Amino acid sequence: MLYACLKAAHLLSIVAWIGGMFFVLACLRPATTVLEPPARVALMHATLRRFFRVVTLAAAIAFVSGAAMIAIARAAAVRTGLAFNMPLDWYTMVVLFFVMAAVFAHIGLVLFPRLGRALASQRWPDGAAALEAIRREVTLNLVIGIFVIVVVRLGSAA
Repeated sequence: MLYACLKAAHLLSIVAWIGGMFFVLACLRPATTVLEPPARVALMHATLRRFFRVVTLAAAIAFVSGAAMIAIARAAAVRTGLAFNMPLDWYTMVVLFFVMAAVFAHIGLVLFPRLGRALASQRWPDGAAALEAIRREVTLNLVIGIFVIVVVRLGSAA
């Protein structure tokens, strides 16, 4: 029962993170092109501020639930007297989680503050440049996230 709850929390956190990135890139960002730069930068800043809070929580839940599931699987192997050999797709998830977390940290600690400064000083070209840099890194994370989903699905199908 605990493992199932952890897996549900893990999957829901991933849905929030990956789905949110897809929504921002595929739906929200293109829709903002009808807005003037001041409104576009302000809307994206307000949206991303909220989204980054969600992603921070989602990443923490994904990390804690993933680590707990690995610990449960390891404990079960030890109880039965077997060596614990983590599947390759789990290693892939762990490594790419840390890559995605690092990209997200760069966005949140470097690029998003740059966007906020551009908004506060009404430097719209700087805001557009910050949004473009954020878009590139969010796209990278979305590609990695989709890759993880595919690898895990293929790994569990074997």
